[in-house]
Amino acid sequence: MAIEEGFIGMEEGDIKKWKETMNKSLKERKTSLSIEAGRVSTVIDHSSKMGWIATLSLAFQSLGVVYGDIGTSPLYVLASAFPNGINHKDDILGSLSIIYYTILIFPLLKYVFIVLRANDNGNGGAFALYSLLCRHAKVSLIPNEQPEDMELSNYKLETPSNKQRLENSYFARAFLLFMTILGTTMVIGDGIFTPPMSVISAVNGISAKLSQDYVVGITILILVFLFGVQRFGTDKVGFSFAPILTVWFILIGATGIYNLFKYDVGVLRAVNPKYIVEFFQRDGKKAWMSLGGVFLCISGCEAMFADLGHFSVRAIQISFSFITLPAILAAYSGQAAYLRKFPDTVSNIFYECIPGPLYWPTFVAAVVASIIGSQAIISAAFSIVSQAMSMGCFPRVKVAHTSTSHKGQVYIPEINYILMVACIVVTAIFRSSEKLSNAYGFAIICDMTITTFLVSVVMWIVWNKKIWQIALFVVPFGSIELVYLSAQLIKFKDGGFLPLVSAIVFTVIMGIWFYAQKERYMFELKNKISSENLIKLVDDLNTNRMPGIGVLYSELVQGIPPIFPHFIANIPSIHSVVIFVSIKTIPISRVVLNERFLFRHVEPRECNIFRCIVRHGYDDLIGDSIEFESQLVQHLKEFIIEEESNYMLEVKETTIEEKDSIEALNMVEGVDNEIQFIDNAFEKGVVYMVGETEVLADPNSSFFNKIIVNAYNVLRRNFQQRHELMAIPHKRLLKVGMTYEI
Repeated sequence: MAIEEGFIGMEEGDIKKWKETMNKSLKERKTSLSIEAGRVSTVIDHSSKMGWIATLSLAFQSLGVVYGDIGTSPLYVLASAFPNGINHKDDILGSLSIIYYTILIFPLLKYVFIVLRANDNGNGGAFALYSLLCRHAKVSLIPNEQPEDMELSNYKLETPSNKQRLENSYFARAFLLFMTILGTTMVIGDGIFTPPMSVISAVNGISAKLSQDYVVGITILILVFLFGVQRFGTDKVGFSFAPILTVWFILIGATGIYNLFKYDVGVLRAVNPKYIVEFFQRDGKKAWMSLGGVFLCISGCEAMFADLGHFSVRAIQISFSFITLPAILAAYSGQAAYLRKFPDTVSNIFYECIPGPLYWPTFVAAVVASIIGSQAIISAAFSIVSQAMSMGCFPRVKVAHTSTSHKGQVYIPEINYILMVACIVVTAIFRSSEKLSNAYGFAIICDMTITTFLVSVVMWIVWNKKIWQIALFVVPFGSIELVYLSAQLIKFKDGGFLPLVSAIVFTVIMGIWFYAQKERYMFELKNKISSENLIKLVDDLNTNRMPGIGVLYSELVQGIPPIFPHFIANIPSIHSVVIFVSIKTIPISRVVLNERFLFRHVEPRECNIFRCIVRHGYDDLIGDSIEFESQLVQHLKEFIIEEESNYMLEVKETTIEEKDSIEALNMVEGVDNEIQFIDNAFEKGVVYMVGETEVLADPNSSFFNKIIVNAYNVLRRNFQQRHELMAIPHKRLLKVGMTYEI
């Protein structure tokens, strides 16, 4: 051993020097696990400064993933804004002026310059904002925080002052979680309506030659293809789609400029907001109702934030500002110029204004771009569901990380198939983009409003801004969003209710799961085994110790779970080394490997029982069992060495005597023996012990609680179990049942 070699032959000065070095490295390492715990270094294993080549590469990929939705909005926006035709030619200028300022205010100003700054170590979305708040204030409803969590390199943040009211109000914390869940479900709802809306709008280019039944059938086939390629991952999809979207943006931008100069370059005076005022003065309620269609010009801008984990802030800022923004502004300007001369073509304006020789190439590009446009919200749905599951707010599903170079890119098969089926059903029911727009806009505006709320809380708690500074963000953006929301509510009965229905369904599922998980944790916390009872169990003459390592999973971060004596009662044997493992999600995106494992001994030491907290971020991939157990044992041995080293540094004598050196060598020999004992146990094999708990409602609980518990059990049976996500070999899995009453 290295420690032993260091002690043998040491002079007094050498030992003092060694003590000073070790004391510096182990200073103030006291943990909430009551004895000495595993070291948590401050080495940051992520690159916050990305090179320009990598940034430009991600910016290029983002064209194929993030902007397809907003990039294909010229297919249907003006047609949706004037479903009954144009009453006055200046109405075109009024709607174009609204489009200009809506695009500049929301995607550019709100998202690119403000909201993207409210990211969680490069991750966006509702749960990324929630996890950011959880680190700055104690808003989590599950009491599993530990002081050591704050020592993680990705965790360290300045302590804000505006948090006491939020921490002390259970209602405020519960409401914050509810809004986060609702925002997540709205993104999922976007994933249901965006693909049908984009694809059917593009396929409508052949509606004059084929019946609507053929249009619907072709749309469904395209949707099946789109969801079928998701398993290849965002990385491959992004590089495949990005060149196509680049061509699309060049095509619509060039066509817009052509129409602008050919028909009426004067539409550029729509930059003057007076045309908005005149539009409302002239048309009143009709102008207000047209906002529902005009608003679709920023469909997909929420994906810029939700998809942030797939790319980076700088990459999205570059790709939007220099490619997407100029192209779509030119496209809308060209359509408006064409409508000034041919206002009767508004129902199919996108294809009507295409120059003859470019019609079929544009049609093909539109269909392909609409397929790609759906990719943005699908990727966003994968990211945000993965975050929700890691935070304990979504049933367990398989999360596949599809890129080794960018860890935020994920694919979730179950969500993919749910979205595919839902998209097919929606397409078959609505059958046209005009009817779909009623439902589509409502989901988008609700999602944006929730993001405004969450970012305002981040500004208060995390950025520590003053109320008037927060008001400068909330009042202008919130007011405009409420105006758009009011316009969408008119269409509520015509399909706008469907996004709300889907959001309610997913919110109920997530709420049931979180509530039951929280109550399970509280049950284990209330019924945990004391140290005295653990000693009695281990010292029982009827309890045998067999060679090997036993890993017992528990939700508890402290204490012995109540299922352990249940194991002993049914199987009166335990392994020579027992490790109680709690896999805990920290409210950060990633935890580097050398900071992941937190150990302590469970007294008495002779029992060789350990407690281990395995800390993951919500974007971390839990490795397979072989990789995990090797890391677990390696960090356990490092902990034992460090624990003994730390103990020796606590010697109070200022002089080194011979007996001290002998004592140190004896300690080193003890460490050698303990590590050898663990190596021998590891060679015998690792067995994973998982509690197959049956959750029942307490007979004295309310009827509402019983309904939730029964629904939770249905979800558990139909989604993946913990050991399935860990890929534990069945031959080394031991399950024992126990009933929890909550």
